[in-house]
Amino acid sequence: MILELQNIILEMIAKGEPLGSTIERLCVEVERAVPGIACSVLSVRKGRLYHLAAPSLPKNYSSALDSLAAGPLAGSCGTAAHLGLAVVAHDIENDPRWNDFKALALPLGFKACWSTPIMSSGHVVATFAFYYKEKRGPSELEQKMVDACVHLCAIAIERNDRVLERERLTYTDALTRLPNRARFNEILAEQLAGPYRPWGILLADIDNLKLVNDTFGHAAGDGLIQVVAERIAAVMAPERTFRLGGDEFAVIVQSENDHDLITEGSKILAALKEPSACNGHVVFPTVTIGGAIATELENPDQTRQNADIALYHAKERNRGQYVGYHPGLGTALTRRFRAIRDVGLALAEDRIGAHYQPIIRLDTREVVGFEALCRMTTASGDVIAAANFHEATKDAYVAAELTRRMLSLVSRDMRRWLDMDLPFQHVGVNLSAADFHAGNLQESLCSVFANAGVPLTHIILEVTESVYLGQRDHVVADEIKALRSQGLRVALDDFGTGFASLTHLLTVPVDIIKIDKSFVHRLVPGDAGLIIVEGLMAIAHKLGIRVVAEGIETALQAEQLLSLGCTLGQGYLFSKAVDRDTATLLLQRFGQTKVGNAEGEIVAGTATRASPRVV
Repeated sequence: MILELQNIILEMIAKGEPLGSTIERLCVEVERAVPGIACSVLSVRKGRLYHLAAPSLPKNYSSALDSLAAGPLAGSCGTAAHLGLAVVAHDIENDPRWNDFKALALPLGFKACWSTPIMSSGHVVATFAFYYKEKRGPSELEQKMVDACVHLCAIAIERNDRVLERERLTYTDALTRLPNRARFNEILAEQLAGPYRPWGILLADIDNLKLVNDTFGHAAGDGLIQVVAERIAAVMAPERTFRLGGDEFAVIVQSENDHDLITEGSKILAALKEPSACNGHVVFPTVTIGGAIATELENPDQTRQNADIALYHAKERNRGQYVGYHPGLGTALTRRFRAIRDVGLALAEDRIGAHYQPIIRLDTREVVGFEALCRMTTASGDVIAAANFHEATKDAYVAAELTRRMLSLVSRDMRRWLDMDLPFQHVGVNLSAADFHAGNLQESLCSVFANAGVPLTHIILEVTESVYLGQRDHVVADEIKALRSQGLRVALDDFGTGFASLTHLLTVPVDIIKIDKSFVHRLVPGDAGLIIVEGLMAIAHKLGIRVVAEGIETALQAEQLLSLGCTLGQGYLFSKAVDRDTATLLLQRFGQTKVGNAEGEIVAGTATRASPRVV
């Protein structure tokens, strides 16, 4: 009988049957072999007892004992777990160890109970009990049966523990002890399999982890990851907080709407505000978060992708903040990828070119210089402006390649004009934020023009307000100061559209302000734009800053700008951006050739023929 029982249970263990099913089957077989008893197995974890199997005991009885603390007066099972010894209560009604529990057992007709501890590695991991309908202890046959059962239970529990440990290692991140990407993917699959309940995803990326690694070492970086993990898990559900790898974390939350996600995201941001010591260095942990709410008809993978899109946009535009997904963000991302692909192909096929829009003296209509503008020729031969592929410049690699190509083209064209002894003062070259953060900007700029034999005094760097004034890390401002020390001049482009403030003119190094066309188009009597431009001209004049007006389209606008003291401008009234050969003709026909009014010049230049319209 015992041999048959062993074969049944060992086979179930070998096949990897669940622990609960295996122990339940063992109890059923024992009760069949030993009539008149009820069998119970309780697992023991951290000093408490939990139901594992009891096929003949009512559920309410097992539930009443669930999470019972082991102790010297905790019934037969609780006492056996506490002492690590078998405990026989021959008379439940009068046994002091049963005082708090006999009201549960006696109404069921149980008068005695015998419990034996199940040991593993010297620790009690479970208890095995027989309940009797009469006052008695175990028989010799029952003792042999229990000895075999305790051994079988120990084997089953030890195997289950090994399985759970393997799963824990498989599904746990070693550094943070949080569930890992594999577990995250499992939970997502469960969301699809089960009935729909409102839920959402938060994805969080640690800001500046690479900087911490590079500055303080990887031990400090690991410390930062651990701090972020601990703080997120402390305010979210730890079992629903995951480290996906590197600097990325995920949280699955039960959320009804976007407002819920905003609230949960705010909890994470607030939890990370305080500085932390990471391997002996003080670090201010911050994360950027993207979130998305799942819909009933949506695949969980799509929800994850939506959160990814939101995180991407947050890192681009709202670093250190939360951004929620909404329809349209995916379209913008697709548009960017398409632009990156198209520009990359155009670079490879040499379809990127430089066009030049003239900078005009408004009083004489002479060309004093150009703004170099990037143009891409499509495979079908159409020439398109940079505005149509601007999204590609947000990719650091593409932006660097475009700038490298433009500098090469512009320096070549300028050298040609110098060799032809054509009159021009300067050419403006546009730079993006990626150019400044790529490194070696000063060296690459200076070397390109030095190799072409073009003096740096002919170069103006055009930087938009959003790039120049919107950087919190001062990289752009510091780089520009270094470039100006080499003789380059700086134009603050699109002034008035980004972070404009007159106080910035006192603190940032700038030689030229380019008034955005949105102000130029409002130069009508009574409009506030007219007053703003007039005031700006007066301030710039006193600070020694030159002013160029952009987007001039009518003769009236040009006349009003002149009356306000602005003598330099560009726009379709004079010329669109043209190719190198046409720019050469413009210099030959309309370039300055003798000294004129210095107020209308960026560098001392010359004046000659006037034309009401250049092109």
